[in-house]
Amino acid sequence: MKVAVIGTGYVGLTVGACFAETGHEVICVDIDDRKIKGLKRGKLPIYEPGLGDLVERNTREKRLSFGTDTGDAIEWADVVFSAVGTPPDKDHRADVTAIKDVARQFGAHLNGYKIFVNKSTVPVGTGAVCRELIATEVRKRNAQHEFDVISNPEFLREGVAVADSLKPDRIVIGATSDRAVQVMKKLYLPIIEKGSLFFVTDSASAEIIKYASNALLATKISFMNEIAQLCERVGADITAVERGVGLDNRIGRRFLHAGIGFGGSCFPKDVDALAQTGRDNGYEFRIVRAVQEVNERQKVHLYEKLVQHIPAIDGSVVAVWGLAFKPKTDDMREAPSIGIIQKLLKAGARVQVFDPAAMDVAKKHYFPKIRYAKNPMEAVVGADALLLLTDWDEFRGVDFVEVKKRMRGTLIGDGRNIWQPEEVRAAGLVYFSIGRP
Repeated sequence: MKVAVIGTGYVGLTVGACFAETGHEVICVDIDDRKIKGLKRGKLPIYEPGLGDLVERNTREKRLSFGTDTGDAIEWADVVFSAVGTPPDKDHRADVTAIKDVARQFGAHLNGYKIFVNKSTVPVGTGAVCRELIATEVRKRNAQHEFDVISNPEFLREGVAVADSLKPDRIVIGATSDRAVQVMKKLYLPIIEKGSLFFVTDSASAEIIKYASNALLATKISFMNEIAQLCERVGADITAVERGVGLDNRIGRRFLHAGIGFGGSCFPKDVDALAQTGRDNGYEFRIVRAVQEVNERQKVHLYEKLVQHIPAIDGSVVAVWGLAFKPKTDDMREAPSIGIIQKLLKAGARVQVFDPAAMDVAKKHYFPKIRYAKNPMEAVVGADALLLLTDWDEFRGVDFVEVKKRMRGTLIGDGRNIWQPEEVRAAGLVYFSIGRP
């Protein structure tokens, strides 16, 4: 099938490359000419393991191409995916301006039966809005072309997005037309045949499923962070609690890890948007509001623990390992590291950092003047304290004896609970973490 993906951000580029990998002809379109020129040269605008190989192979084999002409892409395609951004507005609602623009262009260039697919995370009711915008553009041309609008939310996790696209737990289709459902089933058939569930519902329900899923996962994180606060007060070990709770099959182990809060492009934005959608419809989400409050508090908890050890931060040197909101990505949107480093700088500390992927992003968008190290050990030289903020695998097997030799001080703050306290302390270091004695 011929597939057009409008928007070459994280979702659009991954989805387009993966559809090409399953044998479809795909064109990914973006208004950013510089980005498209880079993609044509094989330069990806994002860091995502495995995606570069996928793009290179499918471009070489002529299944994947890139362009800037949205109209041409729509006229060429059988199915058009809208994967443009939905950033939060000043009231935390998802801004669907770009999606509306794509819908209008779809209607203006519709030249036969096609399907318009909302792949972006959108507020409930967006599908209906897009349907009317498309119909209006078709009427302006006195055309008679049929079309369908579908909600097909993405559930990609940064760092494993390729696997999530090619082997998703479920494919959610929000549609009322059997014709459209059959086209989407054909499109996804190579993936369905590998065992992914193809789930069909109405458009409004599909739109809510995405928000509800992210809000529930965020709730699990904030809940365990609250339990971690109790553990610190009574001398319990949150890692043991996590394991014990996760052994219950009704609950499961995933997203039960206490730490310094969640960040990224999805959870904070989607939790805020869901809360605002509730208010817009006369309902106040009490649990969602609590999730937000707990997460904001948790983001500064490790800094507060550091201050207990170094009351006068001014003049101290603090090493930071990890900037991205999670490992295997360079995404720093809403990352807990941002607030922690800001507090350190405001208090007069000198900060020197290392992250395997996110330092260019940090230097360009957040902290142009702090020191960026070439490797983890360089970052700790002369430091009074080391804070671990992202649980990259390469930080797990660290030699703490060597760390102590290079540091000036002895403080180790483990914001992700990846190290064994006794091992760190055996090296002569002072260890503190989240929810552990």
